[in-house]
Amino acid sequence: MKKAISIASIALACCALTLASRSEAAAQNKNVPASGGITPEVLGKISASYEGGATDKALRNALNGTTINVLAASAERSAMIDTHFSDEVKTKGRTNQRSSGRCWLFTGLNVIRARMIEKHDLGAFTFSQNYVFFYDQLEKANLFLQGIIDTRALPISDRKVDWLFAHPLSDGGQFTGVSNLIMKYGLVPAEVMPETYCSNNTSQMRDQLKTILRQDGIRLREAKPQELQKMKVEMLGEVYRILCLCLGVPPAEFTWARYDSKGKFVSEETYTPKSFYETFVGEDLENNYIMVMNNPTLEYGRVYEIDYDRHVYEGQNWVYVNLPIERIKEMAIASIKDNTALYFSCDVGKFLDRKRGIADIDNFDYESLLGVEFTMDKRERILTHASGSTHAMTLIAVDLKDGVPQKWMVENSWGTDSGYKGNIIMTDEWFNEYMFRLVVEKKYVPEDVAAMMTQKPLLLPAWDPMFSPED
Repeated sequence: MKKAISIASIALACCALTLASRSEAAAQNKNVPASGGITPEVLGKISASYEGGATDKALRNALNGTTINVLAASAERSAMIDTHFSDEVKTKGRTNQRSSGRCWLFTGLNVIRARMIEKHDLGAFTFSQNYVFFYDQLEKANLFLQGIIDTRALPISDRKVDWLFAHPLSDGGQFTGVSNLIMKYGLVPAEVMPETYCSNNTSQMRDQLKTILRQDGIRLREAKPQELQKMKVEMLGEVYRILCLCLGVPPAEFTWARYDSKGKFVSEETYTPKSFYETFVGEDLENNYIMVMNNPTLEYGRVYEIDYDRHVYEGQNWVYVNLPIERIKEMAIASIKDNTALYFSCDVGKFLDRKRGIADIDNFDYESLLGVEFTMDKRERILTHASGSTHAMTLIAVDLKDGVPQKWMVENSWGTDSGYKGNIIMTDEWFNEYMFRLVVEKKYVPEDVAAMMTQKPLLLPAWDPMFSPED
């Protein structure tokens, strides 16, 4: 009997030691606090927040059959906003990027298109987005493959190598892609290289190319140094062939008949893509613009550069100066008043009534519907990944009252049936909260801002969450 008691005592002691060591380990592991779980007691307190009364039942019934946005739509904002604008850039026609992430490209070409139509007295005219997109995908493939070659001495677990394999290619982008690609390859009219199913619906082509590039990247990391460039050219040949199959063959030269704004024939000439650009645009896109940003998480008045945020290997990373929103508005107003559209990007999905084409922070009353306060400001939304630049459009109008902006309008690339005649109207309050990036022609940039651009940029990593490609 004493022996059995002794064995039991030893067992109890061992259990006590085990439990004590576990408690001590849990206490030492600050990442997993012993009392951080949802216990029955905690669950009881949590579940008490749902009272199940008449109001909760009514809301639950409503949400069971329709979307949050429908129920949160503010009746006080249901009327159409005033569509008058004191200053508006002259544009003709609206484009449609369809099921693709090419908003950056449509926006950049729309900015150039507006100027070309005005300068040469054209009717409705559109550049071939498909032509530039072809070379965008080819150049991004090269950027990835050469990036793998440049980093092959690093372990595959290195953050930069991991980022490259995670992002071998996309159809999103930003303005330096527009400028570098056009200056290198020129432009053609839309009818010379029209859209295809794959250009309008990019996901499947993009996914296949990403898989091919990733397997090519593994091969390059394992290859002998003297074989790398030869292998890369062969790999790019495979990419080129796939792009030709999906998007068509880019023209080396073409004939284009020109008509004026009244439909009268002007001329018919043969061009190369570069001679067409030089003839009808002739602008130095790489050096005639600056990019400005409103990001309250970073110091204002400083210049920043995003690593690997470019489309062409030898091209320009995205370099921008961070400014208060009021300084950005000054330049936007000056440009619009001079009939010059601007490349503009924002967090388009926030408080957007897509049917009416109105972006207004009072469009939806989520607080009343859900019974929760939303208190974060712009800085806090960026820091917590709640907001960031997601879509590029063409800024074409501002409505001023005694010199103060009341609302703005952008030309979108979602077709004429989207929003207000293919446009989105933004209240000035919405502009403050969800506008992020603007590309401004240098002649509209104040001297003090131009002086800021002489700073050596502070390099930010490619994986900085604020700088995902716009699509």
